[in-house]
Amino acid sequence: MTKILKHILRRFARLTMWRYRPGVIGITGSAGKTSAKLAVKAVLEGSGRAVRTAPGNLNSELGVVLSILGDWSERDLALVTRATPAGTRRAAKLWFWVRVIAVSSWRIIVPATHYPEILVLEYGADRPGDIKYLLTIARPNVSIVTAIGDVPVHVEFYDGPEAVAREKGRLIEFLPAAGYAILNGDDPVVRGLQARTRAHVMCYGFDRGEEVRVVRFEHRFRGDGTPDGISFKLEYAGGTVPVRIPHVFGRTHAYAAAAGASVGIVFGMNLVAISDALAHYAPAESRMQVMRGIRSSYVIDDAYNASPIAMRAALEVLRDFPAARRIAVLGDMKELGRFSREAHVKAGKIVAKTADALFAVGPEARVLAEAARAEGMKKTDIFLFDSADVAKVAVRDFLKKDDLVLVKGSHAMRLDKVVDEIRER
Repeated sequence: MTKILKHILRRFARLTMWRYRPGVIGITGSAGKTSAKLAVKAVLEGSGRAVRTAPGNLNSELGVVLSILGDWSERDLALVTRATPAGTRRAAKLWFWVRVIAVSSWRIIVPATHYPEILVLEYGADRPGDIKYLLTIARPNVSIVTAIGDVPVHVEFYDGPEAVAREKGRLIEFLPAAGYAILNGDDPVVRGLQARTRAHVMCYGFDRGEEVRVVRFEHRFRGDGTPDGISFKLEYAGGTVPVRIPHVFGRTHAYAAAAGASVGIVFGMNLVAISDALAHYAPAESRMQVMRGIRSSYVIDDAYNASPIAMRAALEVLRDFPAARRIAVLGDMKELGRFSREAHVKAGKIVAKTADALFAVGPEARVLAEAARAEGMKKTDIFLFDSADVAKVAVRDFLKKDDLVLVKGSHAMRLDKVVDEIRER
């Protein structure tokens, strides 16, 4: 039944693409896809275009199809994501799929007047062949590759990091000659993909030589020391504009803004209009968001997911953030296969240089903790836990005034429970 349903939905998605012919912006990478998607959406909506993005991180076969077929509510989508376990709420799920098929049929027969001009879709590459399959449903005119890194997430299901890069590279390989490949030039693996496309290539990043460049990046604090967000300037073709994004920290969001700006330039927007549009960029929850914690502490909530490249970036923010004590609450990084131990050891070495205390959650995080101790972190500053349910209480009791807590781990570790426990109500 699942195979039949997927086949039907795929046919409806292809028919919908044929009927309405929207522009498609595809995004892939091992980190930063959702943030880039939301930045692109903010920029293009600033130009007055009708844009639809997939909610959350719906980047699988089902997610891409649902994004094409309609603008479904979060309540509906929760039925078919990890929020609702398999085998539960079957009647509600069946009714949802009936509605999807009925609405999709009607929109193909009777054209809608409000179908979006542009679809911004995430293309996941959990397993070999995923992106190639998704491209049979919707082929982009503009493709963005955010970051891949030395050890990409989902490498567990590939022969190695090079195979992951090849799969993600398909997103630019199938672009038309008049299309645009927008690449994170600071990532050597991503930059190395540019030879695989016949489309125009535009690179963004912090390094000199990038076509769209981030300069003068800084974390902002108010006069009383309260975190205020990030600010930076975007440079392109000799022009420069300032950008400010409140309530978030880390270069991740500057990269997302630069990707969004690159798309805006492709669509003919000037830097001033792009900067104004980025003022409406609203990052997804649990992506380097800073909030007040209990006992006058601060919490960096990056609990949604984790990959080696994202873990390193988050720990760098922890290092640079002024605080009485810097506390890292870190969970397992999943789906790394035989590269898992190496990735956790590298993260542990960084922790030893950036954090005053470590709460390691999960079996693989124990490897991280061992590496941190071997690198010089005191045993008394390291705490080990099997689950977030146990760790959250310990973290809560440990906190003192002016502490800073970074919470990060793969989604399966449910470290959002720790955030809920220690955030200020």
